[in-house]
Amino acid sequence: MIGPNVTNSKAVEESRLPRRDWFLLPLLSLLTICCLIAGSELTARGLFEWRPGVQNCVVLNDPLGQHGIPNSVCREKEPETSTVEYRFNSCGHRTGMECGPKPDGSYRIVLTGSSLAMGLRVTREETIAALLPTELSLRTGRKIELYNTAVAVMEGGTPRSVALRFDDVLAAKPDMVLWILGPWDIEHVSTLYVEQKRSSAARPVSLVQKVMQYRDQVVSLSPHAINEAIIDVFHRSRTALLLQHYMYENQSLYVKHFLIGSDESQGFLKAEPSAALKSKMQQFDRYTAEIAGRTKAAGVPLVAVFLPNRAQAAMISRGEWPDDYDPFELDLALRDIVTRHGGVYVDILPDFRNVPNPEVHYFPVDGHPNASGHAVISEMLARALTNGAIPELRAASAPPAESEKGN
Repeated sequence: MIGPNVTNSKAVEESRLPRRDWFLLPLLSLLTICCLIAGSELTARGLFEWRPGVQNCVVLNDPLGQHGIPNSVCREKEPETSTVEYRFNSCGHRTGMECGPKPDGSYRIVLTGSSLAMGLRVTREETIAALLPTELSLRTGRKIELYNTAVAVMEGGTPRSVALRFDDVLAAKPDMVLWILGPWDIEHVSTLYVEQKRSSAARPVSLVQKVMQYRDQVVSLSPHAINEAIIDVFHRSRTALLLQHYMYENQSLYVKHFLIGSDESQGFLKAEPSAALKSKMQQFDRYTAEIAGRTKAAGVPLVAVFLPNRAQAAMISRGEWPDDYDPFELDLALRDIVTRHGGVYVDILPDFRNVPNPEVHYFPVDGHPNASGHAVISEMLARALTNGAIPELRAASAPPAESEKGN
């Protein structure tokens, strides 16, 4: 008869894994994880394709700020957008018309600003610059022409750059100058991108290059270095973009995530501006004084408008925000500066109260207005510009029959 100890020892012996399995099983697990990661990244790259190109049509290293290369054409595909064409005329402007004298009998608006005014990420026919003159013509009964001088790719079109290149605006012989502003313009109020001064370390790097940068740190097996490397590499992956894109489609999650960001990104929404923001507003005041002085000398009205970013528009639409925030604070401060220097300020922020889920009119991660966003903003601008703020653009009276029909 076989004793119990002998039976148990045989069972234990049989349950032991072969030595090779101690290496193969973890290796298979690691391989499975790698396959899942690679699969998700490949899927994300298929959904969010990226082909840069617009920077090839822009002079980035001009001390006076960016400007388009005359008669150039570029195409670009951002992860959240379709392929967009950028076509510049012989003066280097993305405006859909040749530079030169305005047609007889037309009222010419010359647009300036940064990427919002340029219509970055959107085909030209869908931009504010293309839609607004049609809206204004319908409302005023006048022939309205809009010439767009805004050029902004990386850090171009800042208030400092607009002031430095204001000759381009006046050379277009405007009847009115329209200056489109956004939170980014105030945050980068004095920035002037000069490519020659950028070190190679400051240039954007690809995901593969970033992995190679962290290779030595990871090999050193420093826990902090490994953790930092993993987080940074993941943030640069297309998988992270995919997750952000779909998470940011939820208004509540998006606003909450935006408000826990750095003061650099959401400080302009604070009810009490920081010392850094106050300093930037003082710089904006100086540039506005210079621009307004030049338009006044030319006998041309300067009209400024502030467009909200995606989170700000969502907060205004919801009508609620934390006690220490106020999405209208910066707008009011800008109005004070512009009007104090003799400019006209049109305020469209209150109109976003009547737009349900306005964040759908912006690209979730990129943050620029999409085609529908440009359409919504153009309609708001048309209403604001024809309500009497600019006498030449006062809305035409409706025909009697139409008025009666409306009543």
